[in-house]
Amino acid sequence: MIYAGNAVQVAMHDDQIAKLTFDLAGESVNKFNAATLMELKAALEAIQQTEQIKGLLITSAKKVFVVGADITEFLAFFAREDEELVDMNMGVNATFSMLEDLPIPSVALINGTAFGGGFEICLAADYRIMTPTAAVALPEVKLGIMPGWGGSVRLPRLIGVDNAIEWICSGSTKKAPVALKEGAVDAVVADEELLAAGVNLLQGCLAGEFDYQARKQQKINKLGLGPIEQMMAFETAKGFVAGKAGPHYPAPVKAIKTMQKHAGMARDKALAVEAKAFAQLCKTDVAANLVGIFLADQYLKKEVKKHTSIAADVKQSAVLGAGIMGGGIAYQSASKGIPIVMKDITDAALQLGLDEAAKILSKLVDRGRLDNKKMAKVLNAIRPTLSYEDLANTDFVVEAVVENPKVKGMVLADVEQQVPAHAVITSNTSTISIDLLAQPMQDPSRFCGMHFFNPVHRMPLVEIIRGSQTSDATIATTVAYANAMGKKPVVVNDCPGFFVNRVLFPYFGGFGILVEKGISFLHMDKLMERFGWPMGPAYLLDVVGIDTAHHCQGVMGEGFPERMAGQGEKVVDLMFAENRFGQKNGAGFYTYEKDKKGRPQKLVDDAMVANLAAMNSNPAELSDEQIIDYMMIPLCLEVARCLEEKIIASPAEADLALIYGIGFPPFIGGACKYMDSIGIAAFCERADALAEVSPLFSVPESMRAMAAAGETFYGNMQKAQ
Repeated sequence: MIYAGNAVQVAMHDDQIAKLTFDLAGESVNKFNAATLMELKAALEAIQQTEQIKGLLITSAKKVFVVGADITEFLAFFAREDEELVDMNMGVNATFSMLEDLPIPSVALINGTAFGGGFEICLAADYRIMTPTAAVALPEVKLGIMPGWGGSVRLPRLIGVDNAIEWICSGSTKKAPVALKEGAVDAVVADEELLAAGVNLLQGCLAGEFDYQARKQQKINKLGLGPIEQMMAFETAKGFVAGKAGPHYPAPVKAIKTMQKHAGMARDKALAVEAKAFAQLCKTDVAANLVGIFLADQYLKKEVKKHTSIAADVKQSAVLGAGIMGGGIAYQSASKGIPIVMKDITDAALQLGLDEAAKILSKLVDRGRLDNKKMAKVLNAIRPTLSYEDLANTDFVVEAVVENPKVKGMVLADVEQQVPAHAVITSNTSTISIDLLAQPMQDPSRFCGMHFFNPVHRMPLVEIIRGSQTSDATIATTVAYANAMGKKPVVVNDCPGFFVNRVLFPYFGGFGILVEKGISFLHMDKLMERFGWPMGPAYLLDVVGIDTAHHCQGVMGEGFPERMAGQGEKVVDLMFAENRFGQKNGAGFYTYEKDKKGRPQKLVDDAMVANLAAMNSNPAELSDEQIIDYMMIPLCLEVARCLEEKIIASPAEADLALIYGIGFPPFIGGACKYMDSIGIAAFCERADALAEVSPLFSVPESMRAMAAAGETFYGNMQKAQ
């Protein structure tokens, strides 16, 4: 053994070739934490001092190669001074360059995921070989940063500027065929042939068949483009990428500017330019918030894992109600390998559900993400039926009939008699109390809510709603099933609107108050989209459905009369009275016409603009910041109440539910992050300034206590862990 550490080992494979193996002790994956990087440096120093070594294999003992840097260390890393950040990055770069500068040939054997720093160490090797199922990526922009360990320097020198810009600025994962075609790897071989292929390649280098020194030089030299070619490549890309990324995500454009700046430099100077740019991005709020989301998602995965460990197996599921929602649920289950029975009371309804599943699958086939054979397999896993008898072997039921408590209650009572005693029964409801729906059931312990968001195949979130009599086993199985469907399950307790709708409707209430004050909904939509929402409040109401919003508005007003009743309701009442239900019937705040692809195209309706403007002949004069506060403050205060009442367990789960469920701007980090960034005391002051406008702006006592103590939501969460 030439070197033995907790994460890195080096041993001779034969009498000339050594093998450096990543195998992080106590972890299921390899990652570059500070200790691993120190070991890598020591291992490379040991290789330098061992004259016997004529070639080097870089391998992994785990099913992945290296997943990247240890992101749990990022926030502490970001907190350091700029100069220290640059120095730390240059230290890692010196280690990676040590590999590249070895006087012997090296080959990285990529047997699984190699992301971020895990791929950057591969780029420092002279050659790269992948297995067919392996994947590589430089996904740093998704965390608000850019490659900082040589990725922006080496990749364009290997695969060209245009390809490198696409790889780095999209952060997308590249499978083996693409990586081979674009020159990022040199070969793709079967898993069982990977080691032999690496050895053969190194033996060819030692025999003079391959010029490995030229491969090293290619990455050490300046980028091989003239000034005019560089200008055309980089300037064109900057405009395109800026339009795609938007103003809130600076990392992609920063990456292009950095590559342009160091294109005319040799490796070491180029790495210094990259390290400085990386450090600058590390200091942005966007990077801190996106890393925070990643860590929150890791926290959620741990919670899901706890539930999954005690969950019952779901080998056969069923959905009751075969409309658009039922068809979407059926598709989602079947596409993840869990066969599902789809039950309704008419053949026409069943056909609607099957058509919905087929439509989703057809689009995947059209995009080349699925072939016809796999499409047929998914459709065959959906069994339509008119009879409860076909549910005899069902382990899990999702009721997805019309949002009416009487109808749902009847269906739930019926299905309970038809399915096995072990089967979990859930209701896909957006507002109706789980305890109310459980009343007709003989065994309410096996019943809970399972709120999918529309469209099911696109929206990540599923709210799992615990009723007062729901058992832990029921929640665990429901969480596990949602996770197996590829969804993000967040457990909440029963209350009007549960979590997401409960906090969304104060946002709509603030919007309604502003319309009543004469503020243009067109201006508000543009303003909130600039703020970072995927769509403004009026457009979102049209997508949700004005009739649905009208119903939910009533539920919220009845459930929280002291705060929500009558707050900003006039505008939705007016739209509902005029049968302007939004996208579903082509008329809401906007009118809708289908484009060439059959998608609803939003058009301004001048008559509607005039009608709403007529609600107030003397419009209020409010700044854009005030308009934002009218909507964001009620939403955030309701989140604080939900945490206070333990409707949702943690700030992390609350923020993820809003991001995954309603598109809360990710770069802000979520409602709790938003309040923490403003400061709890300052946020309370902004709410108090609007207290006379509406009870929606009343501050919960828990927040006042936090403000007095100088606390934050995430600070308190960390203390509790």
